[in-house]
Amino acid sequence: MSDSAIHHAPGVFAPGHLGELTRVVPFDMVDAALETASGKERRLRRLPSRVVVYLLLAGVLFADQGWKQVFSRLVTGLPVPVKSPSASALSEAMRRVGTAPLRELFSLVKGPAVTGARQMNRFAGRLVVAIDGTQLAVADTEVNRVRFPKPRGGPNGEAGYPMLRLVAILTAGTRSVIEVAFDTDAVGGLTYARQVISCLQPGMVLLGDRNFATCRFCRKVAQTGADFLFRAKTSANAMKLPVLQVLPDGSYLSNTAGQRVRVIDAALTTTTEAKILTTEYRRVTTLLDPSKLPRWDW
Repeated sequence: MSDSAIHHAPGVFAPGHLGELTRVVPFDMVDAALETASGKERRLRRLPSRVVVYLLLAGVLFADQGWKQVFSRLVTGLPVPVKSPSASALSEAMRRVGTAPLRELFSLVKGPAVTGARQMNRFAGRLVVAIDGTQLAVADTEVNRVRFPKPRGGPNGEAGYPMLRLVAILTAGTRSVIEVAFDTDAVGGLTYARQVISCLQPGMVLLGDRNFATCRFCRKVAQTGADFLFRAKTSANAMKLPVLQVLPDGSYLSNTAGQRVRVIDAALTTTTEAKILTTEYRRVTTLLDPSKLPRWDW
C-alpha cells in the first residue's frame, strides 16, 4: 500500500471525507483513545463515537461554522448519502463521548509528531521549540462560568464570554504540539508554563517572549537540561543582569538566580517612507558560546 493510501475503518462512514482526516489521525488510534478513556463501544450507533471524535477535530478546522455545517463537510465525500443529524442529536453525541477520549488522543499523537520533527527545526545541533500562551473564549454556559469565570467587567458592563488561558510548547518549524496546559484565565500564564516544561529535555532550545524571562522560570527551564533563548525586558522591573564578562561579539555573560546566562543586546531599525524607527532588544540565553550562537543570528 502506498504512503498516500488510507486504511479505512469498516462501516458506512469509512470512505470519503473521513478518510482525509485519517491521514493525520488514523482511525485505530482514535479507537484506542476511546477504549482507554471510556471503554469499547458496545453497539453501533447512528453516530458512532469514532465519528464524533472526527467531528470534534473537524470543528477546529471550521471554527466559524455550526456543528451541522461541520458534519456536512465531514461526510461530503461519502458514496452513500448520510442524513444530517439534528443539532440536539449532535450535542447529545458529543456529551456522550465527553472530553476524556480527546485528552487521551492528544497523549497518543504528541510524541510521534515530535520524533518525526527531530531531523528538522534544528539550530546549533538542538531541536528548536517555542512556548507561548493565549486566551480563548468558551461557550457562555453555567458549567463553564463556574470553571472559567468571566473576566471582570469594565465601564461598558460585564465581559461577554467565559475565558480560559492556554500555554503550549510546539516545535518551531512544523508547529507540532508537544505539551499543553489550560484552565481558568484567573491564573497567570507562568503557572501553566511551569507545568508544560516537563516535556523539555537536553538537546532542545526553547524560544519565548518577554513574559517568560523571569529568574525563577529561567532556572526551572535550565533544570530540565534544555537550553533557552528568551527575549527579555529592559524596564525597571526586568531581571537584574550584571555584566560579568564581555565577549568578543559584544554580548556578555551574566548570572540570574544562580544560573549562568549570556545577554545579547541589539537594536532593530525599521525604515519606512514616514520615519525611521529603532527598537532596542535584549535576549537572554544559556547558549554561552558566541561561535554557536552569533549575536546577529536571531
